[in-house]
This record gives sequence, C-alpha cells and structure tokens, in this order.
Amino acid sequence: MSLDTLRDAIPDFAKDIRLNLGTLASESLLTDQQKYGTFLAAAYGARNPRVISDIAQWTEDKLSPEAVNAAKAAAAIMAMNNVYYRATHLMSSDEYQKMPARLRMNVIAAPGVEKADFELWALAVSAINGCGMCLDSHEKVVRKAGLSADQVQAALRIASAVSAAAAVLDAEAA
Repeated sequence: MSLDTLRDAIPDFAKDIRLNLGTLASESLLTDQQKYGTFLAAAYGARNPRVISDIAQWTEDKLSPEAVNAAKAAAAIMAMNNVYYRATHLMSSDEYQKMPARLRMNVIAAPGVEKADFELWALAVSAINGCGMCLDSHEKVVRKAGLSADQVQAALRIASAVSAAAAVLDAEAA
C-alpha cells in the first residue's frame, strides 16, 4: 500500500484530488518530517479508514516512531480542542471565551517532536475541522517559529487534498 494505492482508489470524477495528492507528495517547501507528518495528521483528522491506512503505510518508513505518535496526537487533541474552541467562538456570549477550558492538553507542551512541526500538524487538522480560533492560534506559533506563509499554505493544501480524498471515499462507500 502506498499513496499510489490511495490515488488509484479515487474515482475519475475526483481526478483533481488524485492529481493534487501526487503533486503534494513532492512538496519541497516543508521538511520531510513536516510534510509526511502533515499527511498523517490530516489522514487521522479526516477519519476515513482507507485514507488512514494507506497514508500510514506510505509514511511508516519516512517518519520516526516519535513523529508518527505526535502526528496522531495532533489529530487526537485537535478533535477535542476544535470542538471546544469553535463552540466558544461561535456562541454569542463572550463569557465562555473568558473561562478556562479545563481540558487536559499536555501533549501540546511536550509532543515528542519539534514544537513547530507539531503545531503545523495541529493547524492542518484544525483546517479540516473548521476551527478558526485554533487556526489563528497555531498559525501564530508556527510563524513565530520561523515558518513562512508559503509553508503554512503547503500544509493547508495537504490537509485539503487528504480531507477531500476522505470525503470522496466516504461518499462512494455510502
């Protein structure tokens, strides 16, 4: 299994998604860890078993065990945080934004990989989950760490294509 296997599973009506996955596999603006970690975190964030399996197999020899764990952790913590922070941001009362979340988020402080890489993966998953508040927060951290707008955009493009692949495969399975 590889990214090619996943691309082959995408039907012709979604050819653009297939082409974008191939192009993004050669993305050179990100380090290999950033790129492959973004693919893996986005796959877990998109929640499609086929996408997760194929991308996990494709990245297994490209990421350290610590990076694999951190990419999965980014998807897991953002599954929680994106719901909470998106809700507090969307509610008309600003009272909730002033309250502490009182949710454990220890992995953000000690992800097991470079902080900027973990934050980039959290940003990619936040894009999939549609949390503007989290997108702003993680974008500020990665930019402060020295990543460029082009690098942030590269991670967003990967997240977009992986999410679209998951959506297509989910729809085809229905």
